[in-house]
Amino acid sequence: MLNFKPAQLSDKDWVNECLSHANSMNCEYTFGNMYIWTEAYNTMIAKHENFLFCRWGNGDDITYSVPLGEGDFTQAVQMIIDDAKSLGITPRIYGITEGYRLMLQEAFTGKFTYHFDEGFNDYIYLVSKMTSLSGKKYHGKRNHITNFKKNHPDWTFEKISGDNIGECIAMHMHWIEEKGEADEDYVEELNAVLKAFESYDALGWKGGLIRTNGEVVAYCMGEGQQNGRCFVTHFEKASADIQGAFPIINQEFTKNCLQDYTYVNREEDLGLEGLRKAKQSYYPEIFLEKSLAVYND
Repeated sequence: MLNFKPAQLSDKDWVNECLSHANSMNCEYTFGNMYIWTEAYNTMIAKHENFLFCRWGNGDDITYSVPLGEGDFTQAVQMIIDDAKSLGITPRIYGITEGYRLMLQEAFTGKFTYHFDEGFNDYIYLVSKMTSLSGKKYHGKRNHITNFKKNHPDWTFEKISGDNIGECIAMHMHWIEEKGEADEDYVEELNAVLKAFESYDALGWKGGLIRTNGEVVAYCMGEGQQNGRCFVTHFEKASADIQGAFPIINQEFTKNCLQDYTYVNREEDLGLEGLRKAKQSYYPEIFLEKSLAVYND
């Protein structure tokens, strides 16, 4: 039996130990992601032996992650199936990358069907390319950055710390005001951002910001995965009316904070055309396909 509960900071060590065995660079496979989105998605976690189980949603709209850890994978998946059946719902496992799909197909032949949505695939880039932005295909990015520096000669980059978190929050709220929309998704995202900043050091996150005229005009932050190879950028915000603000925070953060990593995962585009265009413009090294496995036995 799985006993699900909201993630607490005290769960970080055992969750990270399980995540160190994850066979994927899926952006969901970080403790901070599970912790900060608890309220928005009703994210719950459970531990059984050496496996981490995660599930999201309410009522009939509940999905699970694959079991993450080490041990009997088939038995662990069966526990998910049993938990879903105890709730009277169809077992559904989200975020299935190719490696886990092969494992499920081998262990449960013909018992799952797989559904794909490009909006939920991850964009993963080489840190070296995001740092240099060299080559013809990044010519436009370099131009934007050059123009930004020309128009804002006093610009500076800083790492996020307790001294400037408040300014990042103010900038984020101003970004929402710029949108001019009472969007529930913006409120949920802001709540997640506030929760991340509240426990920024305890979560072990990294972040950076850009200033012009002494004011924060862009920031981004995230966390490293337990595989030690990939960093996940969870949030990136910049003033819409400042040309080049997004490209420069992206490059400066990568250059100053991510040199210990090989890859940076900038998450999904959620099927949003503007976001998709922006992420594709950086030419991902890996477009990580994720599917939803639905139990049909």
